[in-house]
Amino acid sequence: MTAPLIIALDFPNKNEVFQFLNKLPNEKLFVKVGMELFYQEGPSIIQELKEKEHQIFLDLKLHDIPNTVKNAMKGLARLGCDLVNVHAAGGREMMESALEGLEAGTMHGNIRPKLIAVTQLTSTSEEQMMREQLIQVSLQESVRHYASLAKESGLDGVVCSTHEAGMIRKELGEGFLTVTPGIRLNSDQTGDQKRVATPSIARESGVSAIVVGRSITKSENPLLSYQLIKKEWEGVLQ
Repeated sequence: MTAPLIIALDFPNKNEVFQFLNKLPNEKLFVKVGMELFYQEGPSIIQELKEKEHQIFLDLKLHDIPNTVKNAMKGLARLGCDLVNVHAAGGREMMESALEGLEAGTMHGNIRPKLIAVTQLTSTSEEQMMREQLIQVSLQESVRHYASLAKESGLDGVVCSTHEAGMIRKELGEGFLTVTPGIRLNSDQTGDQKRVATPSIARESGVSAIVVGRSITKSENPLLSYQLIKKEWEGVLQ
């Protein structure tokens, strides 16, 4: 995977999605479809986005017993997305089963979607993790553990914050993907994200891909914001 800028389509329905996409005409994008949109519109939204030649990160964060996740991934594989994910907290057997399901469901001749695991959400602080998840190591150590477990399970990478990406890249190799949400410009509000970073910091950390939502989707000029963030991400702006 090259280093894409993934736009989070966190909209409640496809009408709002395409109203937004019409503001970025002629752009072939890498977009994220999460639970909010997928559960309202179903698989058809994936097909409609593919018809527009956009690449797709289907962000459903599966976390269930291994057999259920395996069979769910068989179905998701048929949608032809480029990237899908699970929660690393589901454990090694679940992650291995997810990979088996993806491979089984990918049609002959097609490329299997990349599979990544969520480590700790970027909305989670270390204090929250310790208090609510009863994890008594540091947040960085928790992310390191989950990332190592994902790699041992055969996955292609993880979702993490920019602040852990450099560590993961160093310890698990440059080929192991680090996909980082929580990307904001210096002028943006952080919202419900706690572990945030700018596109330039993400680039300097060696991140594989960034996920950007409100900084683009809620902008008064989405095309300009997209272009500015893309330039900063690619190192054009200094």
